[in-house]
Amino acid sequence: MVEELLAAAAATGAAAVVYVAAAARVVKQYERGVVFRFGRLMSEVRQPGFTMILPVVDRLHKVNLQIVTLPVPAQEGITRDNVTVRVDAVVYFKVIDAADALVRVEDYRFAVSQMAQTSLRSIIGKSDLDDLLSNREKLNQGLELMLDSPAMGWGVAIDRVEIKDVSLPETMKRSMARQAEADRERRARVINADAELQASKKLAEAAGVMSTQPAALQLRLLQTVMAVSAEKNSTLVLPIPVELLRFLERAAPTPGAAAPEAVQPVVQDPLPGIENLPLPELPEHAPDTLTGAPAEPFPRDEAA
Repeated sequence: MVEELLAAAAATGAAAVVYVAAAARVVKQYERGVVFRFGRLMSEVRQPGFTMILPVVDRLHKVNLQIVTLPVPAQEGITRDNVTVRVDAVVYFKVIDAADALVRVEDYRFAVSQMAQTSLRSIIGKSDLDDLLSNREKLNQGLELMLDSPAMGWGVAIDRVEIKDVSLPETMKRSMARQAEADRERRARVINADAELQASKKLAEAAGVMSTQPAALQLRLLQTVMAVSAEKNSTLVLPIPVELLRFLERAAPTPGAAAPEAVQPVVQDPLPGIENLPLPELPEHAPDTLTGAPAEPFPRDEAA
């Protein structure tokens, strides 16, 4: 009799252990337990810790309440100013109502992903290229509002939405690079012109001061020579003083002045009176030195 009681007690204990093992559940801190009894949702959501359910009757579903990072695949679209772009984003969301996340939507992760893709395409079509590149905060807020409104009915809250990257065609990249280069060149020219204007004003003031003190110009000239000689090159600079140029300008004849009279050169005869000397008499018939025959008479100059 005692043995039968001990056997019954052992069987009861074993059954209790099996029951506890089948009914015991542990819910983690970042999870919530949703119980379905015979397919019906129980109003009580199991909190983190140790909990018990009825084996075979209850089904416990654990829902993660952590923030989920969901990457949105790159979406290609045409902006409002007719530019083809590819934009990808990332969505951060979390479950705030575990029961609604299980009951109201089949797969809340897939639903949020599809809704994010369609919303991103809609944002691309409503925005300009400049807004996608420089005004992303406003677009992020618009995406968050578009996703948060239907997600609240699923027990999901959108924490934030971020546009990661905007891919442009190569032709558009080159055009934007040329535009940026032209804009920088324009600003550089404006700055250079402004610097030239300021320098010209300072040089005018310096010229006014140097005109009152002629020695200042000579000192400035010596400073220039010292600056050039400090470079240790083979170039030799010989500055000409401005005073010398002014002296040469005053010494040059003016175009309206009368030219001086030309001086006639005086030519003196080295042998005065030579024209009055008599010419020697020549014989009329001079003999030929070779044949001895008389030669023809010399013609005489009638004028002589």
